[in-house]
Amino acid sequence: MLQDSPGATNKHVKSKLLRWMLICCGWCSIAAGVVGIFLPIVPTVPFLLLAAACFARSSPQFHSWLLEHDQLGPLIRDYLTSGAIPLRVKRTAIGMVWVSFPVSAFLFAPAVWLKAALIAVAAVVTLYLLRLPTIPPSGDDYHY
Repeated sequence: MLQDSPGATNKHVKSKLLRWMLICCGWCSIAAGVVGIFLPIVPTVPFLLLAAACFARSSPQFHSWLLEHDQLGPLIRDYLTSGAIPLRVKRTAIGMVWVSFPVSAFLFAPAVWLKAALIAVAAVVTLYLLRLPTIPPSGDDYHY
């Protein structure tokens, strides 16, 4: 089991209400992440990371289930254990940012300031992704 991973903490919330709220938020994030697998503009990994964070504070069982899941676990496991992402994932994420944000900015944003804000967000996200450590490509990393 991966309960000792850096994403898992022993600081579980004490409040039963907050615990259940975190569990609900975690499952909603998983649902949004799964939707993101099929819809290109909806991100997958950020929602799965949010779910992992919620489960780390509320449910060790759900946290372990998510990290050990055959399809969802590999998407976030590398980041949670090493803080790095595979080169292919980094390239795909940056590509998706620069496809989805300009399309949203120029087709759907009515105000000039909103267009500029969306492009600025895309630039900041790109800089963040470029600064993340990269796992070099390997033969088994093409299942992502």
